Amino acid sequence: MLTFRILSRCALVLCYSAIAITGYAQQQLTIITSFPKDLTEIYKKAFESRNPGVKVEVLNRGTSAAIAFVREAPAGNRPDVFWASAPDAFEVLASANLLEKFSGANAAVPATIGTYPINDPEGLYYGQALAGYGLMWNTRYLKANKVPEPREWADLVKPEYFGHLAISAPSRSGTTHLTIETILQGEGWEKGWNQILQFSGNCAAITERSFGVPDGVNNGQFGIGLVIDFFGLSAKASGFPVEFVYPSVTAIVPANIGLLAGGKNPDLGKKFIAFTLSEDGQQLLLEPKISRLPVLPAIYAKAPAGYPNPFGGKIQAKVKFDSNLSRSRYYVVNSLYDHAITFRHKELVAATKAIHEAAEKLARNPNPQARKLLDEARELAYSPLVSAQQAADQDFLKLYTTTKRDALKTKQITALEEQWGQQARKNYTRAEELAKQAAATAK
Repeated sequence: MLTFRILSRCALVLCYSAIAITGYAQQQLTIITSFPKDLTEIYKKAFESRNPGVKVEVLNRGTSAAIAFVREAPAGNRPDVFWASAPDAFEVLASANLLEKFSGANAAVPATIGTYPINDPEGLYYGQALAGYGLMWNTRYLKANKVPEPREWADLVKPEYFGHLAISAPSRSGTTHLTIETILQGEGWEKGWNQILQFSGNCAAITERSFGVPDGVNNGQFGIGLVIDFFGLSAKASGFPVEFVYPSVTAIVPANIGLLAGGKNPDLGKKFIAFTLSEDGQQLLLEPKISRLPVLPAIYAKAPAGYPNPFGGKIQAKVKFDSNLSRSRYYVVNSLYDHAITFRHKELVAATKAIHEAAEKLARNPNPQARKLLDEARELAYSPLVSAQQAADQDFLKLYTTTKRDALKTKQITALEEQWGQQARKNYTRAEELAKQAAATAK
């Protein structure tokens, strides 16, 4: 009888223990983010160690895919936290009422970086780090291939960079989208697209994810990559033979974090956001594998020598980034890049190669007729398929900004994008022909 009672008590203790363990297991925080595992794993472990019984689940998605995931998930079954570099992505979520407002700001964080607000004025999302966009390169690759170190986006259009560049598709990378949008805002729509088309024609590859670019530069597959700063800074801190530079036409904007409306554990979401904005959370940004720019100025006193400090005037960003403008044309820019460049990259590269070869022959043997042919080739290859006027037309933008497309709008968009693709192919094919004619004439 005694043995039975002891066994019963043991069983009861085990039962209570199981209930307790189950209860802890139910405390799950879900974060959806575009950030690499090197970053998220450090924050995950730090938060879990400070909150025993809490399990952090990280859903890694490209920014556009993450937005789509949140939109499609029903209220009550969404992730708790959205964490990404793209401020316009948060504007897209806010306009769809998918962010929950709460008072989570750290009073020690400045109101602005330059003239740009670090936190959303409505409290829908908060700047958790700062980010700039620039160029990283493999020093050994450039030396071996006798390629000069770039300093500006405009350098990348030069023939000496042909075949040595890499970029990710902005439709699949929020950071690349911001790079493209920064160039468009810094240079203007027409000149910006002209530059983007030229250096995209010099690219050896357009990767599906942003990680593919720094990985390729680190291992010497590519010479130069267009990246967000932390890819270059973290690679250098980790010992890879790389360098990174901020072009003058860049922007310093917040990488944000926000509480999603309809998440399973909003209280845990708020707690995690508060942790990332605390001194301890900001200190983690200086970890070599992360190498991001904190929003707390005091943290820079603990940074390694030479660490970029956007509050110290060492990063001169000329572009005053307009997130509302970026949000209004977010899907248009992504779609236009894909149908004019990503899906037509082979033809664009062929046209660019022919243009470079013709220009080289013309430099040796000037010829007015050949020059005219080459100018026409460049005009065809590097002019945007959407004019600045059309890109600012609200009726045109509504095709893409509406969250629920009806059958008619879907048909209109499909037809428009098919037209872009066909026109791009036609332009590049003709540009290649004209460039070859120019080269032949210049002999």
